[in-house]
Amino acid sequence: MIELTTPVCADIAEARREVTRLRGEIVHLARRNGLRVGSAGTHPFTHWSTVPTTPGAHYDRLIQDLQLVARANLIFGLHVHIGLEDDEARVAIMNGVRYFLPHIFALSVNSPFWTGIETGWMSYRSKIFERFPRTGLPDSFGSWMEYQDFLNTLIATGCITDGKKIWWDVRVHPYYPTLEFRICDAQMRIDEVMCLAAFFQAVTYKLWKLYDRNQGWRQYRRSLLNENKWRAARFGLGGKLIDLGKKTEVPTQDLLIELLEFVDDVAGELGTTDEIRYVYEIIRRGTGADRQLAVFKETGSLKDVVQYVIDETEAGVPVA
Repeated sequence: MIELTTPVCADIAEARREVTRLRGEIVHLARRNGLRVGSAGTHPFTHWSTVPTTPGAHYDRLIQDLQLVARANLIFGLHVHIGLEDDEARVAIMNGVRYFLPHIFALSVNSPFWTGIETGWMSYRSKIFERFPRTGLPDSFGSWMEYQDFLNTLIATGCITDGKKIWWDVRVHPYYPTLEFRICDAQMRIDEVMCLAAFFQAVTYKLWKLYDRNQGWRQYRRSLLNENKWRAARFGLGGKLIDLGKKTEVPTQDLLIELLEFVDDVAGELGTTDEIRYVYEIIRRGTGADRQLAVFKETGSLKDVVQYVIDETEAGVPVA
């Protein structure tokens, strides 16, 4: 597993440059050492038991606490931080943005295989990670103080040492003034990474503008939101989500188009219209999971699937 981290970026153009630069350097280093790099939510056939754990006190403690659950956690995700300096705003927007997470997650599904098995899920990574404590969609919090009281209770009772042991799909970061979105599978193409990052930024900004005008998004029970999350994990863009306001099933792609319209004005302000409209290309080409499954259906070979993931990961990456 290789974790790449960009510096803080002023806009989506800088983020694209940094992601492209980092991928290029890693691809170059890998090739120089007789290796190749692929980006997906899970490896199609590698078994976690054959992969050594990264040495370090953090991982040693994690395995000590969670045992086989941590040892088997060979999964890969995309994390996006959006800067929000006001504490109260971060909590309020975390509450509101939960509704949209399954919609965006459905775009990102990219892990249909696990240890050589076709799982029947478009994001099996999400099912693996659910075995960890303090994962999934967060509760709603009435204020920054209420969230801090929750956090301090977990620390005081020995559940966690700090807020980094909270692994929700979106969380108030304990060290940085950001909302951190953690729900998505790792993506093959840079364009897919930038589309998801821009989408998270646009939804956050849209909800912040509502918050700034003393408005907000209707809150729903986490159990209802989880109905949409499991559907997204199981079916990706090929299924239906629940329009909770109308209390009816709607094709996921239709709800995504509605969400595009919802953020279209702020995307223009942010200069991310092109990145967000890449959603239409993902719908046309299929998610990463759709494309992996198509290769497997055509060839019957998981090695061919891995080669496809590698080729897609290197697409558009300049190699020194």
